[in-house]
Amino acid sequence: MRTQSMESVTIEEIVEQYGEDMWKLVFSYVRQEQAADDLTQEIFIKVYKKMDTFSGRSSLRTWIWRVAINHCKDYLNSWYRRKVFTEEDQHFQMMSSGSSVEGDVIQRDEDQELERAVLGLPLKYREIIYLHYYAERTIKEISILLDAKENTVKTRLRKAKQLLKEGLVNE
Repeated sequence: MRTQSMESVTIEEIVEQYGEDMWKLVFSYVRQEQAADDLTQEIFIKVYKKMDTFSGRSSLRTWIWRVAINHCKDYLNSWYRRKVFTEEDQHFQMMSSGSSVEGDVIQRDEDQELERAVLGLPLKYREIIYLHYYAERTIKEISILLDAKENTVKTRLRKAKQLLKEGLVNE
């Protein structure tokens, strides 16, 4: 999609290619399934309306993720979210590939424990963990997405891993 002109890219193609990853990114910020659903739709509407502002200085994916991250941060800072929504315990649906029922149960439990620990991190560490490990973005890509220096990203990633390790050991 990167080599296509923006005029020939449809919103359906964008949603098809980035929809699932976008929802996971949004969920990592808001930690509520319904809110993630709503925000993901809002983000794709915003992307569609702002398509003419895409300059091509970055990849389409990077531009869309930047829009999504900014939208999530705006939502988290909004009066509506702070005053109206209550926090719910929602989790990613993680799949395990174990061959035994016992192994599946153990893997699912470990996945949920790690998931809780990641979602319990402060936002600046949670977003780094998500982008690096779940979205498989490089340090350089993360620095562009978050508009932060690469060394800042590295420091936050190191601190996030330290916090996760401490949190998982103490449980």
